[in-house]
Amino acid sequence: MPKLFTKASTLFIILILLALLVFIFLAQKEDNLLKAEVLTADNSDVMNSGISSIGFQHLEVKLIEGKFKNQKFSASNNLTGRPSVDNFFESGDTILVSLNIQSGKVVNVIAVDKYRQNWELLLFLIFIVLLLIYAKEIGLQAIFSFLTSLLIIWKVLVAGLLANTNPILLALLVLILLAAFILFSIAGLTKKGLAAFIGTITGLFISVTIAMLFGSKMSLFGMTAPYAETLIFSGNLELNMQEIFYVAIIIGASGAAMDIAMDVAASMTEIHNKRPELKFVELMQSGFTVGRDVIGTMTTTLLLAYSGSYLPLLMLFVSKQTAISRILNYKVIAAEILRTITGSIGLVLTAPLTALIAAFLLTKEQRLIKNKQK
Repeated sequence: MPKLFTKASTLFIILILLALLVFIFLAQKEDNLLKAEVLTADNSDVMNSGISSIGFQHLEVKLIEGKFKNQKFSASNNLTGRPSVDNFFESGDTILVSLNIQSGKVVNVIAVDKYRQNWELLLFLIFIVLLLIYAKEIGLQAIFSFLTSLLIIWKVLVAGLLANTNPILLALLVLILLAAFILFSIAGLTKKGLAAFIGTITGLFISVTIAMLFGSKMSLFGMTAPYAETLIFSGNLELNMQEIFYVAIIIGASGAAMDIAMDVAASMTEIHNKRPELKFVELMQSGFTVGRDVIGTMTTTLLLAYSGSYLPLLMLFVSKQTAISRILNYKVIAAEILRTITGSIGLVLTAPLTALIAAFLLTKEQRLIKNKQK
């Protein structure tokens, strides 16, 4: 069967998705949040202690956009002693400021953050260029999948979770939709794409079952994620953070599951195209071999990805010579262990399931012909 999208149609859809992203960005932009250049920074009311600073920076800034463009204002920057959220500004910095406007006049200006969007955009453009140079048409389809996933997660999953929709059900529906978009846009409406899709979804259902079972047994209620407490105390007391925690686990595992499912399905399709006479069992065994090799590195990849997020905490444990039993029972570490092993179990099962499904689909015509000959 032909691919789901031609090169021209994919490019057209990508342009539409980019336009939607720009529209959403502009629609959510705060009118009083503008870019400004720091002209001077007065640190006389700042107390420094190591890498932390407490107090107020008094800034003189010049707006570089909006109706007050090129006008100069005094701004304040509150330093709380938390380097993870504080910004220490210097002359020449481009920052975001929040304007308090009353009766058409600016009465107060507060420094919010450094302006980083230009570097983020440059990084994204480098990624797109390299992807298109290497992967060409497949790279174009990958960009389409990337943008589609971003829009669905942002406008459907996150919005639905905030609306207190059943987190597990919503996440599964969204991930099924995402898997269909991603896998079929890359592989087309083919047996390869169908095998990867079914294998991915089966692995995700297994992962969420394991996450819910062991998360309950380990008394993990979802408050270990960054900003979980901030979300709750911002007026979202009704949210089920435990199930949202499970959702985060299966979302993290879904990408790796799609990857390994596509690896196995694509390899088996290539083998079948070169050796169409291979029977179901022989082709399935080849898929198992490919899956074992991929799993060997993929599980370690998950471990490295998750442990990298908590590297400073691991360093703290080592520096304090913390006992292993204390580390393993620490809530944050237990949550990451659950996340890592759940994802790994999903991978271990996704690979053989995909191999089984792909072998069944690819040899279906061969079996039908054989049955007619009997």
